[in-house]
Amino acid sequence: MGTLINKNDLFFVAGHGGMAGSAICRALQRSGYKNLLTANRNELNLLNLQAVQKWFAKNKPTVVVLAAAKVGGIHANNLYPADFLLENLKIQNNVIETAWQSGVRRLLFLGSSCIYPKFAEQPIKEESLLTGSLEPTNEWYAIAKIAGIKLCESLRKQYDFDAISLMPTNLYGPGDNYHPENSHVLPALIRRFHEAKELGAESVTCWGTGTPMREFLHVDDLGDACVFSLENWSLNSSNAPTDETGRLLPYLNVGTGSDLSIKQLSELIAEKTGFMGVIHWDKDKPDGTPKKQLDVGRLTKLGWKSKISLDKGLTESIDCFKSQLKDPNSGIRL
Repeated sequence: MGTLINKNDLFFVAGHGGMAGSAICRALQRSGYKNLLTANRNELNLLNLQAVQKWFAKNKPTVVVLAAAKVGGIHANNLYPADFLLENLKIQNNVIETAWQSGVRRLLFLGSSCIYPKFAEQPIKEESLLTGSLEPTNEWYAIAKIAGIKLCESLRKQYDFDAISLMPTNLYGPGDNYHPENSHVLPALIRRFHEAKELGAESVTCWGTGTPMREFLHVDDLGDACVFSLENWSLNSSNAPTDETGRLLPYLNVGTGSDLSIKQLSELIAEKTGFMGVIHWDKDKPDGTPKKQLDVGRLTKLGWKSKISLDKGLTESIDCFKSQLKDPNSGIRL
């Protein structure tokens, strides 16, 4: 198993310091790939094309994973739409184009499930891309990611560049962001219920009705999926996934294939943090998309599926959050 990459390859993981990038590095190392090239922002500015070209010429990576991106919550997306669009386009264009021009053998671009229309048919298949309007609160980020997918696809079509893309569902796990205002729903709930437990609060108020359904993937499962895809998925293979018209799919969904309601998630986290009070739902606050679940059938058929259960992943994430609270260098404070 594993003929498309080898132990002698030089791997450049762009964005290695982020939650997804660090998980991909861990997965590569677990699988025996030791030749990892990384560069922090002081060493390499991905927004600068000349700097990227110079770095590639010096380090000569043979396999590239692009996990670097400007990310943020709803508030940040609304305040800085131009920044989210421009910076992500620059990062993607610089890395992908330079990788192609430098003779990189394989490239994996990491996208996001937000590329799909807000009201896509559930569970969301890859064919749903560009069939409807995006969620307005993150359309700038989503448009940049769509452009990245299409750049990879176009380079393969015109120049036979071996580029593939993966679209993960909501991620959580080591390296998550627990900021009280800018974090996503799962880490935000962990922080909120832990704080309530520590303060002895009798209740916690959550936004909306609790009825929206969401899917969550442990970031180490994503790392594993990336390595599996690099090893086993080529658009030149006879078993390469195709869409419903028989056309090759250059991007695949990554998830667990199951979801749960925000209410169920909140109750799970409350139990695991030891919060025994009442959960109130502020129904004047928005729910967002009613359901967002990916169809992961194509990647499953290739032979990959997630291994870390939400129950186990939540326990580990809560323990990780608590340990970070005790670390004066973590930047997390109650």
